[in-house]
Amino acid sequence: MNIHTKNRDDAELRARLVERLRPMMAPSGTAGRYAHGKQLFSYCSIDKERLKAISLPCPIIGILLRGRKEVWLGDQAHMFEPGTVFVLPGRVPMDVVNIPAGSNACYESLLLEVPSLPAGVAPLVGGNGGNGSETGGEFRVTLNPDLVDTLVHAATAIADDALGETMKTLRLIEMLTLLRPLRAASPLFRTVLDEEVAWLVRSAPSEIWTVESVATRLGLGASTLRRRLALRGKSFREILRQERLKAGESALASGASSIAAAEAAGYASRSHFARRYRESYGTTPKGRRAV
Repeated sequence: MNIHTKNRDDAELRARLVERLRPMMAPSGTAGRYAHGKQLFSYCSIDKERLKAISLPCPIIGILLRGRKEVWLGDQAHMFEPGTVFVLPGRVPMDVVNIPAGSNACYESLLLEVPSLPAGVAPLVGGNGGNGSETGGEFRVTLNPDLVDTLVHAATAIADDALGETMKTLRLIEMLTLLRPLRAASPLFRTVLDEEVAWLVRSAPSEIWTVESVATRLGLGASTLRRRLALRGKSFREILRQERLKAGESALASGASSIAAAEAAGYASRSHFARRYRESYGTTPKGRRAV
C-alpha cells in the first residue's frame, strides 16, 4: 500500500468515526464539559485555548470530533484533526492547544478517563511505568475498521443509561483488547510497580515466586525491586502472601476443599495455608468451606 492510499484510507476511517459519533456531539455554539456516562465526557470550546503544563491524573482516550488539537511534549508538537483517536498518559506535563473549526464553530473532543484496568485485562509489566517515553512521544492511534466499530460500540454503551454495568465493562474490555498491541496506547496498560508484581503472582499463584524471578520478569535487579517497593510502603513478601491468599479464598468460594485451595494458592502445607488464612480472615479454611 502506497502512502497516498494509506492516507486516503485513514481519512475515510476518521470521517466514518466522526459521523457515527455525531449523535453524541454537544449543541453547536456551546462550551464546557458534557457527561455521557461513567468517566466518558465531551469537552467543547468556542475559543482557541492553550492549556499549559497540564498533567492528567490518569491516562485518557480521546476522539477529536471538531476543530484541531495540538499536544506539545517538550518542543515536539503533535497535530490532530477530526476523527483522530489519541491516548494521553497520566502524570506527564504537556501543553495542549484546542482550536475551533472556524468562526461560529467550536472545538470538541470525546474523552474517556481510564484510571484502572477492568478485571481480566493484563497490564504491561516492566518498562518505565507509563511516563510517555515508551510510546516514543506518539499519541495518535492507528485506525482500522474493527477498531472504529469497537470504539463506537464502547462509547454508545457507556452512554446508555439503560444498559447494565456488565455490558458496559464488556464493551470497554473489547476496546482495550484492540488497543493493547498499539504502541501509542501503552500508557493505558502501565500501572504502579506493586500492582505489576501483584499481577504476575496473580497470573500463577502456585508458581515458586522469588524476588529474583519477579525482578527478572520486570527487567529490574532484585535490590532495585525491593527498594522501589519500599518507597511505596510495600514489600515483596506482603504482596506474595496477599495474592496467594486471594487465590485460596477464590478456590474455596468455588467449592474447593482446603487441600485443593492450599495447592491453588501455592502452599505445600495445608497447615501453613490454614495458619496464614486464619491470620488474614479470622477463621480457618475449614470454617469457611467444608473440606
